[in-house]
Amino acid sequence: MKRPLQRKIRNMARVAGTIAAAMALVVLASAKKKEKVLLPDYVLRAQTVVVLILPETGEPINDPIANRKAQEEVEKAIMKWGRFRLAQEAFTADLVIGVRKGTAKIVNLTINGGQVDTRPTTIETTDNQIRVGVQQGGPRDRTSPGVEAGSIAEDMFKVFQGGDTYGANSIPVWTCAEKDGLKPPALAAVEKFRKTLEEAEKAATQKQQQSQQGHKKNP
Repeated sequence: MKRPLQRKIRNMARVAGTIAAAMALVVLASAKKKEKVLLPDYVLRAQTVVVLILPETGEPINDPIANRKAQEEVEKAIMKWGRFRLAQEAFTADLVIGVRKGTAKIVNLTINGGQVDTRPTTIETTDNQIRVGVQQGGPRDRTSPGVEAGSIAEDMFKVFQGGDTYGANSIPVWTCAEKDGLKPPALAAVEKFRKTLEEAEKAATQKQQQSQQGHKKNP
């Protein structure tokens, strides 16, 4: 009597283990599906972008032009990519890309205003674009010290809808927070956005083709 019962228990255990493994695979597959980011149509249709330093960003006192350098590097990467044209103002751009350099310090001394916020006029060219870097908004006469608390190790790269809808409280449609994400020459944040956009465009094309095939089958 004991042996049949033991075999039955072992068989039940194997079945339970198989079910648990199958459920784990389903959960893992679902998690992978959730990781895929779907971008709104206005991102797929966008033709122009402007790159700005995220609002309320203070410049690190030990590197007062860190964020401006990151802004210019992202602009160069966008030009090299060739997918978008650069705009000069948020209200004239289809998309706004906000950037901010990260630090690994718990407390960061910052400085705002004055010359650290001004942007000298620069002109750069690629095969099909010209980037004119100019100050956006008027320079302030005085600088003001500040303190930012909390370790912000990651570089920030956020994508917003541009035009009249963009403002200081806008919610990003896509975000990349990664250590050294804005570090040249790789600029990993730009590369990740490029891949995400290309995947979204591919998915949209496949969906459109499937829809067209469905109409042909059911005229």
